[in-house]
Amino acid sequence: MPADPLHSAGPSQRPSTNASSGGVRTSAVEVRRSARRRRTVSAYREGDRTVVLIPARMSEAEERRWVGVMLDKLAAQESRQLLGDAELVQRAERLSAQFFGGRALPSSVRWVTNQNTRWGSCTPSEGSIRLSHRLQGMPEYVVDYVLVHELAHLLVPGHGPEFWRLLEAYPKTERARGYLEGVVAADRLPYRPVPSGG
Repeated sequence: MPADPLHSAGPSQRPSTNASSGGVRTSAVEVRRSARRRRTVSAYREGDRTVVLIPARMSEAEERRWVGVMLDKLAAQESRQLLGDAELVQRAERLSAQFFGGRALPSSVRWVTNQNTRWGSCTPSEGSIRLSHRLQGMPEYVVDYVLVHELAHLLVPGHGPEFWRLLEAYPKTERARGYLEGVVAADRLPYRPVPSGG
């Protein structure tokens, strides 16, 4: 198993973006093209669907990419607004029931601001789980993966074969690990300002 991205987050230097469409709770996406819209793309929720507004000249490939970007943005905004510590506890209980038969029961789950090199941590002897505030705003499947990862530590400390077998139960493990590895890689890229003019 490759290095664990949960324990190699690196310091956060600047925000990064990812164009995947996980964590979306809507049943339909409606794309509206506008000849007046030149560059901007926007999206909003309308009942149980998401409306994405794009320029009429966009290709189908650009449309697909921007729909994914906007769905992730909306999910991130909703995740930031909805997930407090109480909701994290409820979410952890639901994930434990779903993937571990309810055997991993944390005594506490909370956001912390002092974890800049880890996405999450667990103290099995206390049953406490802490998630880095840097996860706030990431797609739900990523937050869920970190919670499942830390819940698994309540059952198996360390990162041996038994631990990774437990994580196989979560179907988006590889996707979430790839997302987190991408965030880490983006943080390590040197910042190059875009030249102005021409």
